[in-house]
Amino acid sequence: MKSSPAIPTLADRLAAVSEPVRLRICHILEQAELSVGEVSNVVQLPQSTVSRHLKTLADTNWVTKRAEGTAKYYRLLQDDLPEDTRALWRALRQHLGADPLFDEDAVRLKVVLAERRYDSLAFFGRVAGEWDRLRQELFGQHFTAPGLLALLPPDWIVADIGCGTGNVAEILSPCVQEVIAVDPSEPMLRAARKRLADCRNIRFAHGSLSDLPVDDAAAHAATLVLVLHHVSDPENALREVRRILKPDGRILIIDMLEHDHTIFKQSMGHAHLGFNPDTVKQLLSDAGYTNPRIAPLPTEATSRGPGLFVATANNPSTR
Repeated sequence: MKSSPAIPTLADRLAAVSEPVRLRICHILEQAELSVGEVSNVVQLPQSTVSRHLKTLADTNWVTKRAEGTAKYYRLLQDDLPEDTRALWRALRQHLGADPLFDEDAVRLKVVLAERRYDSLAFFGRVAGEWDRLRQELFGQHFTAPGLLALLPPDWIVADIGCGTGNVAEILSPCVQEVIAVDPSEPMLRAARKRLADCRNIRFAHGSLSDLPVDDAAAHAATLVLVLHHVSDPENALREVRRILKPDGRILIIDMLEHDHTIFKQSMGHAHLGFNPDTVKQLLSDAGYTNPRIAPLPTEATSRGPGLFVATANNPSTR
């Protein structure tokens, strides 16, 4: 005779959420009903791993599941929890905001839900869905951003500071008069020169952000893409960038929002664990820039790094 499964005790439920990943899963499933794949995208783990965690949570009655065709959807509903477990969850939830991982999960959850809403609209609006597919088949999917860059004045000189292997310089090159690609690493510059051998309007220069090999007021704009977190003294670096900008020139920074991935310092030599938006605004103001603006960049559900921001500011017309 087959025995009935044991009813989980409060101790069993507590053990289930003592694992940090399962606690994160509970937190997002309280906010939305999700499939295994959607949970996987939010917590950035393989579906097989997520499935094992969801089974544990379902077996201990933390989450409920329902089937829809071949898909299974999971949800944490407080009203369905036993009273003692509900009290335990409320106590745990009060302390979740202290961990940046939960904030990152929340951002990715918004992306997943937005993609779901888009899928639903595409299903009910077949014409729009067919046009997107047809447009991609005819023209590809990467023409929009380079096309929008044509808004840049074609006579501009742009300094790409910390150019690395040349990704930004390659995008800017067709749209401006000249790109000055600067990097402190000779191997990076060699890779960039090889990659951009056919681009005739890119000038390569070896040098650091503390002493840029660029003349005063030489550039209309400067870009620092995933560079500033490597710099021990960001304010002085931003002053040095301002030196090479023309009056009314622009600086554009893309970098990581504040995070707690300490391994980045150990493995990649990061000097800062990202930046708080208010800190970036203050750094720009202290370095002499005006009209600093900062905004978070959209997060891709499949990305594994911290969130990013874009910041811009002006070099005043008089120094």
